[in-house]
This record gives sequence, structure tokens and C-alpha cells, in this order.
Amino acid sequence: MVTIGQFNRFDLFMISEEVFRRFVPEAAVAYCDKLYQSLGFEFKIKKNRQTKLGDYRYNPNGNKHTISINNDLNPYAFLVTYLHEVAHLTAFKKYGRTIQPHGKEWKACFRKVAFPLLKDEVFPNAVLAVLEKYFSNPKASSCSDPILYEVLRTYDLEKRDTVFLKEISVGQLFSFGKKDFIKLEKKRTRSVCEQVETKRKYLISEMAEVNSLNQ
Repeated sequence: MVTIGQFNRFDLFMISEEVFRRFVPEAAVAYCDKLYQSLGFEFKIKKNRQTKLGDYRYNPNGNKHTISINNDLNPYAFLVTYLHEVAHLTAFKKYGRTIQPHGKEWKACFRKVAFPLLKDEVFPNAVLAVLEKYFSNPKASSCSDPILYEVLRTYDLEKRDTVFLKEISVGQLFSFGKKDFIKLEKKRTRSVCEQVETKRKYLISEMAEVNSLNQ
């Protein structure tokens, strides 16, 4: 079942190929639909979630597999995220539940499921060049690879009001997840940030999209 949420104030149920045609490059539609039909999972399109682009879940009650993707991703980011989550499903089916979420088994499945689409009919050359390097050692998400994330972000149809946390200076105020923070200390890939209201400290990824509050 494909569920499209929050478009017309209620869930719509559509033919899967029509859904993929709406969200991924045309040259990838048939392949994405083939994965959906052959693997038998519930597919949900979700409103923007700041903490993730997509996810895969398994519910042992009824042996149910569910993949969800954010609805505001551009076609190339949506496709990479979809393949990422399908790789989780195939790794689960092949190796079981005891493997590391983004370990060598998942990486092998990600490469295998993505390989048929690594061609210029699907991705622009700029994205393809970065993807080919990325797949030598895939990260936990496209957000974890700053080069891939930034090149995918350039294809967003609407200019975002957000910036990356790495662009926020130490001591600067920003909002993230509807809460206000101040950046205290930059580490290698994360920063120590203090929530203004509670004074609690958090480690936030430098690639998180935030809103600057400084004028």
C-alpha cells in the first residue's frame, strides 16, 4: 500500500507508479516501482521531518515492513533516500535483525540496489560524480556526507530559509526543531549547543539545517 499524507487533508491511495512519477526522475520510475512490487512493503510519503529524510521500520506483528520518505525532497534527494531505505529492508531480509544498521551488510545492499540507477539518464553529471565516490563507503545518511548533501541540495526547487549549523558561528543563536539554541563549541562533525530555555546541552550535527536568529 502506498500512502500519500497531508496533501489534501486526508490520505490518498494511488497506483504506485504514479506516486514514483511524482517524486523521482522519470528514468527511475519503473525501477523504483519494481522494487516496491517485489519487496512488499508499505510506502508512506510524510511531511517534512527535521531529524530525518526517511526511515525503514519492521513490525513483527504481521511481519510488516514500512518505508517512509519526506515529501519536500527534490527528485534526486528523494531517490537516494528511497534507495537507502530499501537497502535497509533488503539487508534485514537477507541477514536478519542482528546486523549493524549501517554496517557492511547494509552498505553492500545499498550498492547493489543503487547500481542500476547510477547513470546519466537518471542523475545529473554533478550528482553522479559525487555518488560514485560516495558508494565506495556509504554513510548512515546523505546528510552525513557533506559533499553529497550539498550537491543534492542545489537541486531544491525552492530556496530554503535555513542554513547548515556549520555556517553558524560559536556564540550565535539559532533555532532547530522549534527550539532556540546557542552554539557553544564546534567539534569534528557536531557542535555542543545549549537550549536557551532549559540550559541543557546537546550535540547537534554540523550538517543540520537551522535558522539563524542573529541579525
